[in-house]
Amino acid sequence: MSEIKRCHWPGTDELYIKYHDEEWGKPVHDDKILFEFLILEAAQAGLSWITILRRRENYRKAFADFDYKKIAEFNEEDVHRLLNDAGIIRNRLKIGAAISSARLFMEVQKEFGSFDKYLYSFMPYGKPINNTTGKTPVSTEISDAISKDMKKRGFKFFGTVICYAFMQAVGMVNDHIPECSFK
Repeated sequence: MSEIKRCHWPGTDELYIKYHDEEWGKPVHDDKILFEFLILEAAQAGLSWITILRRRENYRKAFADFDYKKIAEFNEEDVHRLLNDAGIIRNRLKIGAAISSARLFMEVQKEFGSFDKYLYSFMPYGKPINNTTGKTPVSTEISDAISKDMKKRGFKFFGTVICYAFMQAVGMVNDHIPECSFK
């Protein structure tokens, strides 16, 4: 039996290992899951990903299981509720951005047919990128272009570095090291 090898970044944290092994770098084309990662990655801005990963279930409860149609209807009462929810990052700007992102997300869906189609319109040949260099960039020309376009559309907390982390999370780019058993 061959030895299991994985990327170094999950370390020994069981939640991080599970995320690495089961989700990270695996292509996602479901708009609901793409929206979930859009919200989680934006919440992560300025923090570590493990901080958000540990609160993921709390985010699911607080944000209507990431139902963007419901979130788009959130009002000031919901903002107040979220600001008092110790299970999530209680940042008014990030909470406001999540609600606004739900509305913008649906506008993109209307324009492109799905958020997935929108994202993959930036990808070479409309396919994920398999990075075999063993080097992991923090941003690329593609993340620059997506981030720039999303900012133009009104999305917040989605700069090029956050965008690239999103791309990794949803498998638009596979940055597993070459010897990783989970690539």
